[in-house]
Formats: sequence, C-alpha cells, structure tokens
Amino acid sequence: MSASPARLSPPSLLLLILIAAAAAGCGQQHPTGGMGGFPPPEVTTINVQPASFPVTFEYVGQTAGSKDAEVRARVTGIVEKRLYQEGTAVRAGQPLFLLDAKPFEAQLASAEAELLRAQAQKTQADREAARLKPLAERKAIGQKEADDAASAAEFAAASIKAAQAKLSEARLNLAYTRVVAPINGLSSRAQQSEGSLANANTTLLTTVSQVDPIWVLFNVSDNEQLRLNKAMVDGRLTLPRNNAFEVSVKLSDGSTFPSSGRINFADTRVNPQTGTYEMRAEITNSDLALKPGQFVRVALKGAQRQGALAVPQVAVLEGPQGKFVYVAGKDKDGKDIAVPRPVIVGDWSRSDGTNVWLIESGLAAGDRVIVDGLARIMMPNSPVRITEPAAAALPGQPPAAAAPAADTASR
Repeated sequence: MSASPARLSPPSLLLLILIAAAAAGCGQQHPTGGMGGFPPPEVTTINVQPASFPVTFEYVGQTAGSKDAEVRARVTGIVEKRLYQEGTAVRAGQPLFLLDAKPFEAQLASAEAELLRAQAQKTQADREAARLKPLAERKAIGQKEADDAASAAEFAAASIKAAQAKLSEARLNLAYTRVVAPINGLSSRAQQSEGSLANANTTLLTTVSQVDPIWVLFNVSDNEQLRLNKAMVDGRLTLPRNNAFEVSVKLSDGSTFPSSGRINFADTRVNPQTGTYEMRAEITNSDLALKPGQFVRVALKGAQRQGALAVPQVAVLEGPQGKFVYVAGKDKDGKDIAVPRPVIVGDWSRSDGTNVWLIESGLAAGDRVIVDGLARIMMPNSPVRITEPAAAALPGQPPAAAAPAADTASR
C-alpha cells in the first residue's frame, strides 16, 4: 500500500512562497546599486580641510577656600559659650567663642594695683631725692645719700614701666577671652563644646574658609603636558600667553557655574607621587554658591589647533577595533560606496554650534566624510547615494560635490 503525499495547509504554503521569494531577492542589486533590491541609502558628506579650531581642555578639579584660617584660643580657659551659627558666613572680627574671663579679670585688677603701687613709690622717691639734693649742695649730708635717692627715683620710674607692661598684657589676655574670626568666610562646625578646656595656641576651635574668591585645584598629567608641548613645537597648537585661559566650571549636575576665572598658579614641578602638575584657578563666588571640597569639571578655553582636520562627533562611530568614520569612496564600477576608515581622535572642539572631534590620524585633506544617513548604512562598502548638504558643516570646509542622481547615473 503506497503512502499518500503529505498535504500542506494554505498558511504553510503561503509562508514557503514568501521565503522562496525573499531568497530569490537576496544578493540581487537594485538597478541603481542598492542591496537586496532596495535603492541605495541617501547620505550627506563634508569635505574635510585643514582649519583653525578652538580647543577646550577639561580636567577634574576640587574647590578650596582662597584662605583657610584655623581658629584657636590664644589664652587657656574654659569655653563658656559659642557665639555663632555653625556653617554660616562670618565677618572678620566677629566673636565666635567666649572663654571664662574671671581669672583674667582678676589678673587685670592685680596689674592695675601693681601700677598704682609703682606710681606711689615713684612719688615717694621723687620727694626724697628733692629733699636731699639741697642738703648735699650745702654739704649737710654726704653726696652718696643724695645719689642713692636719685637712683631710687629712677628705679621707681622703671617699675612704673614694668607695671604698665603687665597691665597691657593683662588687658590683652582678657580681650583674648573673646575668640573672633580672623577673616571673612564660611564657618565650620565647632570642634569644642561649651564647658571644655581650650589650651592657648593649641586647641582648635573651628575653621573659617574664605570662598569669595574661591580656588579650584586640578592636575595635568605629565604625559599630557609633554603631548601639548610637542604640538606647540610642531606649530599645531597655540596656547594663550602666561596661562591666560578662560576658566569655567561645570558642576556635578552638568550645569555651568555663571562666573568664569583665571589661572593664578601653575606648578613647574611634577608631583612624584601622582606624576602630575598642580594648577589652580581663581573664580569669583560672590553668592557663595560654591563650597570648599566640591568636585567639579574645569574647562580651559583659549587654545587653538592650527591646520587641524575635524569631523562632527556624530560622524565618529565605535567599532570592535576602535573609532572609525565612513568615507565616500568608489567601487570597481565607479559607484559611490561607504568605506570605513579607522581614525584616532584628539581633543574635542565646538564649531558653529557643532561638537566636533579633532582627528589626529586616519583622514587626509579632501576626504569626503559621511555625516548624515549613517544609520541607513547596512554594512561596510555598501552602495550609497550622496546628496547635496545644506551648508558647510565646519569652517574652512566647503560642501562636498553632490553625486549625479541615481536614475541619471544608471543610464
């Protein structure tokens, strides 16, 4: 008994027909050169040419007070009261702590009494010297007695000066019981509570940081500094004289701080522990929005890349072997194709509102780089149709000449 042939249901038969049609279409090109029977994708190119571009260098930085003062007691005493609100802005001379003043008031009273005693002794010695002087002149007493009386008056005068000095010291120590802010700035938390003992010139009570202007510290690696120096020697880079960069700061949320500043210190020595040069910028901070210790991104503007090739950042793609761009090329039939070109990128810049990569190697002047329609390129060296760009994307780079229309090229 022979087996009857299996029958396919209508849905299965339709699926087989579609698969066969798709297989028949694979590998077939569109009359204009497209893959899989589709027309080639439209892309836009730019003709890269050497030009001068502004360069921005970015580094990670940290803010610090332009002045950091440690507030310490200048006399030994018990902390009686804290007179400021921790974390608030304080003015130079503003009282911050009050120490127990009673022992110093007693010392002041003792010094005042000592001065009065010395003055009384001086008055007595002056009277004695004045009484004996005429007697000595009449030879009624010996000259030695008169000289001793005059010396006693001089000793009394010296005692007055010593008492006055002790009185000034006692007044100064009493004034030191009010611990004041040495500078304008933001106060920190109190390191000693009320009732604790503060030792003279030793115990730290708090710190005050001057944050207007504020400093931003950042580091430049030795390798990067060598690279920049070589670019300057080769004439490919110009930097502002005397480090006169315009410094801007980006905060952790991505916003840019409204005030810009200048570099006020650049170390000439390499830190042996980090292998970096330390640099410091000064920025106006009148509203005290920046606080010491914040991590920020420091942007240095003012440098220029000379004779550089650049492409928009959207044109640079990431592949398994690194970054690359698509360049308009020709196949053996003279038709336009998208040729991948590995590139090494350098600094980034901004030109006419467009973020661009400066190309260190991989491109040459006159290359036509594809900047639009990249998502429609299915694979490397696939056919494309180049259309006329609206305008030159970068300064010094004219639009690439448009290729003939696809229907005209196929005739």
